[in-house]
Amino acid sequence: MNLKTYMDQFIEYLQIEKNASPYTIQFYRTDLETFEAFMQREEVYDLKHVTYREVRIFLTELYNNALSKRSVSRKISSLRSFYRFLEREKLIVGNPFTQLSLPKSEKPVPGFLYEEELEKLFCVSDLTTNLGQRNQALLEVLYGTGIRVSECQQLRLQDIDFSIGTIFVKGKGRKERYVPFGSFAEAALEKYLFHGRKKLLNKSNNKTENVFLNARGNPITTRGIRTVLNKIVEKASINIQVHPHKLRHTFATHMLNEGADLRSVQELLGHESLSSTQIYTHVSKEHLKKAYMKSHPRANDKK
Repeated sequence: MNLKTYMDQFIEYLQIEKNASPYTIQFYRTDLETFEAFMQREEVYDLKHVTYREVRIFLTELYNNALSKRSVSRKISSLRSFYRFLEREKLIVGNPFTQLSLPKSEKPVPGFLYEEELEKLFCVSDLTTNLGQRNQALLEVLYGTGIRVSECQQLRLQDIDFSIGTIFVKGKGRKERYVPFGSFAEAALEKYLFHGRKKLLNKSNNKTENVFLNARGNPITTRGIRTVLNKIVEKASINIQVHPHKLRHTFATHMLNEGADLRSVQELLGHESLSSTQIYTHVSKEHLKKAYMKSHPRANDKK
């Protein structure tokens, strides 16, 4: 049994049962293709013949290619999941990747925006235009709720409840949660939904329920959202990189800096594990340390 035969079945399983995002799917496909090329070089043509020995050689080859620990860990994890799928389907007996420990790598501390930088971003959109209203609503929702760009792109009209100030979010792995939004996001959404969105929708015959539309009146893509943010940054004339996930990082960091507890932030972000949320405490602590070093009279020896 060769890898290519079962790759499409595995990808279909990820799409349907795991509800994996297109980006996740692409990573899995790339990792499997890397392993397929390795098998051909090693003249191993059957997945059943892959042993711990081949797995170790593959790992060595990854390190020899100067891949980061994070990339190596992802590829091994992808193949472990693939073999787990084959086991589940009773196509093989035993998973050679379970014996391999993943390389430990330090999680990078996520970048975030300071309030002064955010204020500049919030001031650039022309709220007299349809797209300006949309852009402001996008910015306010991403920062005001901390949702992922894919969750924002999939947001439907019926998911917004103005009466109690929450949005219904369908997250990773079909996990659902309610996330509150504040008065700034509420005002931006109302202005966009009752004015700009209606005019954008008139440009197409699309009867979509998607909240955020592109200039042609069709549902905006995740790439489109990133492009919008890049244009906002360009207009604001600030020398920073802003992507949707950075606004998510900023949301979490600001919540913790202002005293929110870790469990609440975990629930708002839709993290399955508390350890995923704990990385933001490092950012928060670093922020406090810088404030201390800058302000306390005996923090530094200024001689």
